Amino acid sequence: MEYTEDSLDASSQELEAFMPYPTDRKYTKEHEWIQVNGNNAVVGITDYAQQSLGDIVFVETPKVGAELTAGKTFGTVESVKAVSDLFAPASGTVTEVNADLATSPEKVNKDAHGSWMVKMTLKNASELGSLLSAADYEKFVAEEAGH
Repeated sequence: MEYTEDSLDASSQELEAFMPYPTDRKYTKEHEWIQVNGNNAVVGITDYAQQSLGDIVFVETPKVGAELTAGKTFGTVESVKAVSDLFAPASGTVTEVNADLATSPEKVNKDAHGSWMVKMTLKNASELGSLLSAADYEKFVAEEAGH
């Protein structure tokens, strides 16, 4: 079979769709992800986090306008197993919360990387430098899980 540049692009896009941790995000050791676009960012929890938690029954997020501080809690995720704090991967102001999660928290279990928690305006983009790449996060999770 002959590969064209287009087919290689399509294959790499398909491969990325199957990767457990999208490469267009940064990750925390507390299992949050952040996807940045300029000064705006979207925050959620990783697939590893939702699998570890089990069935999610409640998500508590801050209100629009809340100030988040990198490394500090900004909400909780409650599952049938436990309640876990959400930690801000970066500092900034909440511009939107995912209202769907108030009535359908199980969406996080179905698509952790698609079911964001908050959108925010970043205060200091340099904070992102301390976060993990997808590859580094994957290594961290493997070590944490003892694989």
